[in-house]
Amino acid sequence: MLSRNILRRLALAALIALPLAAQAEGRIRIAEQFGIVYLLLDVAKDQGLIQKAGKARGLDVQVEFVELSGGAAVNEALLSGGIDIAGAGVGPLLTLWDRTYGKQNVRGVASLGNFPYYLVSTNPAVKSIADFSDKDRIATPAVGVSVQSRILQLASAKLWGDAAYNRLDRLQVALPHPEATAALSKGGTEINAHFGNPPFQEQTLAANPQAHVVLSSYEVLGGPASATVLYATEKFRRDNPRTYQAFVEALSEAARRVKADPEKAADIYLRTNKSKVDRALLLKIIKSPEVEFKLTPQNTFALADFMHRVGAIKNKPASVRDYFFDDAHLAGGS
Repeated sequence: MLSRNILRRLALAALIALPLAAQAEGRIRIAEQFGIVYLLLDVAKDQGLIQKAGKARGLDVQVEFVELSGGAAVNEALLSGGIDIAGAGVGPLLTLWDRTYGKQNVRGVASLGNFPYYLVSTNPAVKSIADFSDKDRIATPAVGVSVQSRILQLASAKLWGDAAYNRLDRLQVALPHPEATAALSKGGTEINAHFGNPPFQEQTLAANPQAHVVLSSYEVLGGPASATVLYATEKFRRDNPRTYQAFVEALSEAARRVKADPEKAADIYLRTNKSKVDRALLLKIIKSPEVEFKLTPQNTFALADFMHRVGAIKNKPASVRDYFFDDAHLAGGS
């Protein structure tokens, strides 16, 4: 009798839990930051592509976008359950993959494309990173954590050795890209360098005649590379298979649309971001042969290997497949 009562209670609890489990599917909260590197998310948002892909799977998807600045803030939001999909650099992804290894198991969902990131300075004496001194201040989204900061650490390690990989961290100031761009464009602040992303770096170069490129991420990483990515917990992917797949399909559709109609993509960026960036400058970036909008990550492992080598992450990845999910659209990633 006792066993039958327990079984009935368990069955009742299971029935009560079914609607809750069903509600898990059909909701997705996405964190994005600043720049045209998030164009695929802008297009998906503006055109309702996630909802469209969800309906094709018999699912009404509620989509929420959250704007944050810096990989540290994004990572904390993901771990606290405030978001489902994180948008940040490869550096923050690797940090969280390592931190959650064997627990939440955070891994990459997709790349947002290949973009060169420029370290720009308005100090005429700075021709290379070796020329930075205590008089300089370098703006990055998150000191020591953001992909820009990690790339600068890798460049430092190549120049001064692994023991001095964080030599320039002390000169960095955490600042969102729009504010850093304003500081360099107008001058008059302690910030005289900015490791940014498009279109902010191009805006600075156009606005300030003293602004010049000190370093390109492609130089450090050995070629075109995916610096900004999307990632999620293993639980979200497992518990929300249709929502997850709808999101990936929407990203793929967004990439096709950007390639097919750069003009419309530029207008979407200006509209969704309420941006005043010059449209011609925006189109030049989107059409640049150095820029490629795609979901498959490229040339990310150099940073992963470096971060393990200097102790920034404890777990050593054998390949990109360790810190990205094993999905079809990621096949051939590097």
